[in-house]
Amino acid sequence: MQYDVVVIGAGIVGLATALKIKEKNKSLHILVLDKEQEVAAHQTGHNSGVIHSGLYYKPGSLKALNCIKGYNMLLKFCNENQMQYELCGKVVVSTSDSETAYLHQLLSRGKENGLAGLKLLSAGELKEREPHVNGIEAIFVPQTGIIDYKEISEKYASLFQSLGGGIHLGEKVIDIKKEKGQSTVVTSKATYETTLVVNCSGLYSDKVARFTEQKLDVKIIPFRGEYFELKREKQHLVKHLIYPVPDPNFPFLGVHFTRMINGGIEAGPNAVFAFRREGYKKNNIHLGELAESLTWPGFQKVAGKYWKTGFGELYRSFSKAAFTKALQKLIPSIEAKDLVTGGAGVRAQACDRTGGLIDDFMILENEQAINVCNAPSPAATSSLSIGNTVSDLVLKRF
Repeated sequence: MQYDVVVIGAGIVGLATALKIKEKNKSLHILVLDKEQEVAAHQTGHNSGVIHSGLYYKPGSLKALNCIKGYNMLLKFCNENQMQYELCGKVVVSTSDSETAYLHQLLSRGKENGLAGLKLLSAGELKEREPHVNGIEAIFVPQTGIIDYKEISEKYASLFQSLGGGIHLGEKVIDIKKEKGQSTVVTSKATYETTLVVNCSGLYSDKVARFTEQKLDVKIIPFRGEYFELKREKQHLVKHLIYPVPDPNFPFLGVHFTRMINGGIEAGPNAVFAFRREGYKKNNIHLGELAESLTWPGFQKVAGKYWKTGFGELYRSFSKAAFTKALQKLIPSIEAKDLVTGGAGVRAQACDRTGGLIDDFMILENEQAINVCNAPSPAATSSLSIGNTVSDLVLKRF
């Protein structure tokens, strides 16, 4: 079983990458592997379904460049393939003077990133758009939308297979060996020879990367994001997507209100340190993975510096009242009885040895492999652009 390229990971980034390679060179023999029995089973499938505009990201960063390019590619893809999406817009709301100062920075950053139509709203203008929201000022972002990324991933997979690409599900990669300029990818079921490995393994991207990168200096630390959903009779309180001004020290956006493409409104997420990489529930614990996180020097430094914030997130995870209080900062009339328990996702957050939470996308190359080692939000929005970037790196090898 000889392949030109083996892509590890059938999430949205892996599938977009495989599709882009195949579109550019149909003669290449490409295989996508995933340990689950379906595509988009983890980060993609638990995604809140937001089409991000590129407002938050440092101009010139991989996130900013890929998000804005990927946004346009995604909408074009949806229009060409009759995929459902809605550009409903969002408001980013300031509730204090300190937040207002950063809100103005976000407005400047968004304009620098090329976003047209951004509008700074006064408290009165905010009330016209979102009558139930409390705020001093806000930014209206017309580009933001909602979508089902699992459906998009399934379409990527279908198109990739129609071009002759292969997808093998239910096969966990357990080793990658180098032999005479070729790589041997060993799975739980079979062995594959390939010229090049592309690692898009999400929550396990660092573990897969270590098969080919001996001195990888980052580790994936999992953070669970938990959601509530608004009861039907309270859904009228939310017209757009409603976000707080984020804390610039963290790569998380804070609890917010998200309309969903298939109906309903999510409230959340928090950002809780997870006790296993696929720990979608509070009682999901993997002692080995937990020990790996706790003993990583970078995580110890992050925990030492931000332990108060971490405990606050953990408390909010166990206290519906505390979660409700955080939401009341945006919509004061929300009560605990208006919320029902929703789903959860786990974010793969790369952390370096010095305690830096890697904010930008990270792609590492070596002779054997191209490793996508950090692709958090807005990776789903950016998927076709990331796939384009990685596919260009791949095609240079052939």
